[in-house]
Amino acid sequence: MDLREKLNILGDAAKYDVSCSSSGSNRCAPKDGLGSGCGAGICHTWAADGRCISLLKVLFSNACKYDCAYCVNRRSNDVPRATFTPKELVDLTLEFYRRNYIEGLFLSSAVIGTPDYTMELLIKVAKELRLTHHFGGYIHLKAIPGASSSLLYEAGLYADRSSVNIEIPSDAQLQYLAPEKNYASIYRPMNFLAERKLEYNSERRLGSRFAPKFLPAGQSTQMIVGASGETDLQILKLSAGFYKQQQMKRVYFSGYIPINADKRLPVITTKPPLLREHRLYQADWLMRFYNFRHDEILDERNPNLDVDLDPKAMWALRHPEFFPIDLQTADYEMILRVPGIGVKSANLIVASRRYGKIRLEALKKMGVVLKRAKYFIYHPDTPANLRRLYPEMLRPLLIARPKPAQLDLFNDAPLALPSSAASQWNVVQPPKLALPA
Repeated sequence: MDLREKLNILGDAAKYDVSCSSSGSNRCAPKDGLGSGCGAGICHTWAADGRCISLLKVLFSNACKYDCAYCVNRRSNDVPRATFTPKELVDLTLEFYRRNYIEGLFLSSAVIGTPDYTMELLIKVAKELRLTHHFGGYIHLKAIPGASSSLLYEAGLYADRSSVNIEIPSDAQLQYLAPEKNYASIYRPMNFLAERKLEYNSERRLGSRFAPKFLPAGQSTQMIVGASGETDLQILKLSAGFYKQQQMKRVYFSGYIPINADKRLPVITTKPPLLREHRLYQADWLMRFYNFRHDEILDERNPNLDVDLDPKAMWALRHPEFFPIDLQTADYEMILRVPGIGVKSANLIVASRRYGKIRLEALKKMGVVLKRAKYFIYHPDTPANLRRLYPEMLRPLLIARPKPAQLDLFNDAPLALPSSAASQWNVVQPPKLALPA
């Protein structure tokens, strides 16, 4: 198998891993080296045909020893198998970088033989790039569950970010869908990397200039949404624990795509749950940047997110006692909880109100989405009929209406106007003309 065939197979096999981001890295190339891992404006995604954009996103191998029900690379699947050599991957990364195709490498792998052996191969690629070729670009390495602590530590010295995918949001369901895996083997590398990262940060704060860089962009994880029966509350609770205990930089959600025919998996006859995935990302954003707790967004009475409303609007409708708020006197945390007001807009409101009254026109210029925010703020410019709306009345006003279908200019159907509109505007329907044969 030539290198092009390997790249086609292993590049396509990596497209289901979405935990791909370089935010937070501060690693730069040494003198006379290549690349930089801290450049801004780098996009990390893949094209429809599996090509990676900006990062060389690829598996080292898809010849996996495990037989997970949800994975395309499980050992019982009859798919083409391929495995790179470390030299092939190093040469690919350098040649793609010199051609300005990529800014870095996202390297994962199926488990070949043993976790330690697989981890050694991944480290060999990163180590040669860093030490032999002085590559300063971004490198994301997967931490293989079950690998030894010494190998995980060595990987953290050469990688900018590492990730261990939790995959299924509950231990019982994970063991049902992937009997060879369990939460203990996944949490151990997570906790080890988090502890070493804290030690590194402590050494740097104490002024140790010789402390080695260790995962400057932290670690991340990914969960599959819809392959098992967990509620959104369970997923958000797990995410909140990752941010607090393992100091995760990001938790990614991936809507379940039915790849394998397995009786343990749910049967999906419609599209993948992409809207649910989107709502979970919105809720995750509220926890990370808007000071929401997971148990504020959802609770036992409301265990799932509303598909018709974003989580902040959902929370606001469940707590009408807090609204409307006066933007002139409300504190920053409360302003952040108004639907339609973001972090930047909230900061501008707090900074601007010291100099005078804030008008609705000014709110628009600050980036406030007034079509949602106007129902939750008290303002002299607010119409009186918007000040006494109740949740039952607000919900249909906040639900996004589908865009009307565009009319075809060449449709021969006559334009029918309501009789009331025709009489109001004195519209006369033109008579149909008989065209010559």
